[in-house]
Parts: sequence; structure tokens; C-alpha cells
Amino acid sequence: MDSDDNEAVNSLSPSDARQFSLLDRVDYRLAETDAERDAIYRLRYRAYLNEGAIEPNSAGRVTDRFDEMPNSWLIGVFLEDELMSSVRVSASLPGYPETPSFDVFPEHVGPLLAAGKRVVDPTRFVADPEHSKRLRELPFVTLRAGWLGCGHFKADIGLASVRTEHRAFYQRLFMQQVLAEARAYPGLTKPICLLSGDYPAVCNAVMERLPSFRSTHFERRTLFTRRAGAQSGSREPHEMSKDRLAVQTR
Repeated sequence: MDSDDNEAVNSLSPSDARQFSLLDRVDYRLAETDAERDAIYRLRYRAYLNEGAIEPNSAGRVTDRFDEMPNSWLIGVFLEDELMSSVRVSASLPGYPETPSFDVFPEHVGPLLAAGKRVVDPTRFVADPEHSKRLRELPFVTLRAGWLGCGHFKADIGLASVRTEHRAFYQRLFMQQVLAEARAYPGLTKPICLLSGDYPAVCNAVMERLPSFRSTHFERRTLFTRRAGAQSGSREPHEMSKDRLAVQTR
């Protein structure tokens, strides 16, 4: 931090100050190689299994088709070179608008996509069970990556697919509203509800309340720019069927 940052931190609440302190120590990294992505899949498994959100599997990994989509970015949060947490950021982009929440809540997300809304859909938020209790600010630091995605992709709508007991947290943090009540989510044992927020309308208010969520264009661009020549699994563009999208708007 520079001197201006230190002065700002001194005027913050203790919680805000701890978030800034942790931000100063962590790295956000875009997972692109097979090894980087596999580490995140295994972290998901440990986190989900620890909270009883999945059944055990022999692979010890949790992944789905959206991990291989070209409009999804897997972000790892590292502390002292150790993977602490992760979130996947998906964005509805020209040619491939589909995001994970569309699969579960098509009648709610479909009309947004059909109307041309730019949707950013952070999912698969997990934290290492051994460290999450010790690092109380880790959830905020991790969710910040999704917030950076909203800014980078110029979101109209920010989504959150979360368990019912967590929705008050998202309503308070991001000023989101419940769009759909809880229903089954593929691969999880606990139901998920859908929240949405008007990103341009709440952006300034959220960052006023959470100064650590501010970022620079350089930080956002660096995080969401894929490395040239990175070796990873095939991620071919996947276009949503126009018929499938249109039926959700009837």
C-alpha cells in the first residue's frame, strides 16, 4: 500500500481495514492450465464435502460443463502461494450468452438474455475449510473477484445463485433482490435460490460501503485476460440454441 492507502485504511471500520490488509497479501490468479484448473476442482470438492453440499465421489473433484466454456473464467485466490479460495465468473457475451444460472432458472434468466442484458454470473464460490475460519475476511476478498468481473464486462445485471440461508448476506452486501426461490442445483444436495442486482444502479453505493471492492482498469483487465499459449482442456465456443433462448421469453 502507498501512503494514501494507509490513510484511507486508518479511517475505515475494523472489518474494512482487515479486508484491505488481506488484499495486500493475496494474489488473484486466472486458472488456465490443466493443473491450475484441477487444483480448483479439488478445492471445490473439499469445500463442498466439508459443508455437506455434495455426496462423496471417487474422483475427488467437482466440475461441470461451464468450466470449459469460453465465457467462463476460473479465479483462484492465493495467500503465500497457497490456494485459499476460488470463484468462477461467467459472462453473457456475444455468440455465447448462456451462463450457469440459466440452466437452473431459465424462465428468469432467459428473458434477461433475450433482452440483450449483459449478465455476469459468479458461481462455484468455495473456500478452503482449513483456512476459512481463520481468515474471516476471505469470503469478502473472494467475492470481490466476481465484483471485478461485473466491472470488467460492463454488467447490466449481477446474479448470485446461493443457498437460502446465505441470501440475506448477498442482499446486504450487493443490494440484490430475490429473483427465484430455492430449487435443486445439479450436483449439489442443497437447494439454491437466485438473486439479481442492477449493477450500474448499485455500483457506487456498494463501493462506498465496501472501499476494498474498488479496483483499477489495469487490475480488472489483467485478471480476465487469458495468457497466450496457456495449455488447458479444449474450450470450444458453445452457442445457445436460439429456439431454446426464445422459448423462455414467451
